[in-house]
Amino acid sequence: MSGTTADYERVARAIRYLDANWREQPSLAEVARHVGLSESHFQRLFTRWAGISPKRFLQQATAQFARALLREHHAALPTTLDAGLSNPSRLHELIVHADAMTPGQVKRGGEGVTVTWGFHDSPLGTALIAVTPLGICSLQFADSAADRRAAVARLREEWPAATLVESTARTKKAARQALGSLGAPTGPLAVHVRGTNFQLKVWSALLHIAPGTVTTYEEIAGVIGQPRAVRAVGSAVGRNPVSLLIPCHRVIRKSGSLGGYAWGLERKEIILRVEEGRG
Repeated sequence: MSGTTADYERVARAIRYLDANWREQPSLAEVARHVGLSESHFQRLFTRWAGISPKRFLQQATAQFARALLREHHAALPTTLDAGLSNPSRLHELIVHADAMTPGQVKRGGEGVTVTWGFHDSPLGTALIAVTPLGICSLQFADSAADRRAAVARLREEWPAATLVESTARTKKAARQALGSLGAPTGPLAVHVRGTNFQLKVWSALLHIAPGTVTTYEEIAGVIGQPRAVRAVGSAVGRNPVSLLIPCHRVIRKSGSLGGYAWGLERKEIILRVEEGRG
């Protein structure tokens, strides 16, 4: 296990502890002891990874934080889309190469395309980055050996007829740009995604959610003109192949709870809190 991965797991464990015990308001010493670190080391580590201090993090429970974001930015997505604008406060601008797949294209599965992939450490944990000549086609987090095997299997499933080449050297630049600073991409990125027409509509809507804000599955269903397709929206959000870059982490339940996240709720909470702090 790399030092970066071990650090992320300690921060995730601390977040789980804080979320489970916030009513008791545990001290810095108690949380540091829970993750096996000195107070000073834990304070520095947590602040570097989560973007805020443990004390500030503890001031809000997970549900309270998410609900506050939802109240503050309610209906922000429809307003942005109605204006026909991509929110100017986005952390980055993506060049999106989106392919709506026909049955024949699904069957061909990327035939003739070379997909280069590699695993890279980042402030958010180990991630698989895969690229085609058109851009990043997969970004998946993988915290264990089993997770890494599953990530490669998902990549093969998404591009079954493509030529897959492992090369951390050739994916290093894309990884640095996409993951260099707690999920804030360092400049323009090209992203190559393949999906059904419905999935592409949902992913396009996700790109209009500004950093530091959230929306709901119901809101997305409404803005794409299919208000009854909430479950299908949830499925499309979960099928987002480039997590973080197309920001599925900014979708929460209408109750104000964080809901699900393929890469762990602790990671989702870190990303949202850091984005909110940057805003």
